[in-house]
Amino acid sequence: MISLRMHELPAYDQPRERLARLGAGALSDAELLAILLRVGTNGTNVLQLAYQLLAECGGWAGLQLLDFNDLCQRHGIGTSKAASIKAALEIGRRLARSGIDERFPIRSPADVATLLMVEMSHLDQEHLRTVLLDTKNRVQQINTVYIGSLNSATIRVGEVFKEAVRRNSAGIIVVHNHPSGEATPSIDDIEVTRQLVAAGRLLDIELLDHLIIGRGQYVSLRERGLGFE
Repeated sequence: MISLRMHELPAYDQPRERLARLGAGALSDAELLAILLRVGTNGTNVLQLAYQLLAECGGWAGLQLLDFNDLCQRHGIGTSKAASIKAALEIGRRLARSGIDERFPIRSPADVATLLMVEMSHLDQEHLRTVLLDTKNRVQQINTVYIGSLNSATIRVGEVFKEAVRRNSAGIIVVHNHPSGEATPSIDDIEVTRQLVAAGRLLDIELLDHLIIGRGQYVSLRERGLGFE
């Protein structure tokens, strides 16, 4: 198979050359992806391949949702290219999450959203996670408690607080995502929050907030007074 390499493109089309001259911020998504891919395929140069892959997958978010094996099966993408893409996406996820050092106190819902939004906003199933805090509101641990359809009938309060009890946490923040991308709380979300608030009082572990993560947005039920009456 003949591969068209980056240096075989016209000079003005070479993403690496443009990055060196103008900076990474000047490059399009396809140009950045082309740098990761390095080579194209027979009849398709690397920049065209990058455009096609982003269009087929719906951008970076779609690429993140593809598992490694599915990505390998895409036209022109093998193990090496897929590994480069997944590694770059993971670096971006970790960088976004490092916006807050977990050793420092959580002071607002926005702090929690910074920790988890990038990771949770594009999940294709509901995930419920708990952020455990010490007496100074520093993060002790982040746990995934449930994966799948969540409602007041399926969520067991004991499971939500299990690790908080074991770690002797002072407080807990519950976070779950809506795969639809819409962060509006449902009636079930509010009812679950009421149950968790009541359980926290009995256990002397305060439910500080319940966040719902959507696509590029979040809602704090405490800020809206939902379930925290």
